[in-house]
Amino acid sequence: MDKERYLISILGEQTLDGETDKIEVLTSGNFMKRKDHFYIGYKEYDEDDPETCYDNLIKVEGDVVSINRKGPTRSQLMLEKGKRHQCIYRTVAGDLNIGVFTRTLNNDLHERGGSLEVSYTLDFNTALVSENRFYITVEEKQPQQAQ
Repeated sequence: MDKERYLISILGEQTLDGETDKIEVLTSGNFMKRKDHFYIGYKEYDEDDPETCYDNLIKVEGDVVSINRKGPTRSQLMLEKGKRHQCIYRTVAGDLNIGVFTRTLNNDLHERGGSLEVSYTLDFNTALVSENRFYITVEEKQPQQAQ
């Protein structure tokens, strides 16, 4: 992948116990299409500890999205429209097995960027933990933005 040639905008929403938190991230990253798969890669820094960095890689194959996050803690989510998957979320206290059910998945990615929207629930021992949604847009940087 080329060195951070793309602007990646992420809008995230999480509803937990009736309370909704929203995040917005605008960052530089990488994007590519290989065969029928799209890859979005970017770094994420911890707001409380700017020294802490996570490497995120999102792989999109039609109606299946996998999100791999590496850093001090690791996680891997498998999102497939209309299906529930068991995923592992690694913490300093140990691994958690969580259920992920994907309600909607709208993939409008193409060779030069595009958008991806996913809504899903997380459960632990089949008890609902949170409802989640993210919307990602990817666009190639203009020459003045690439500095």
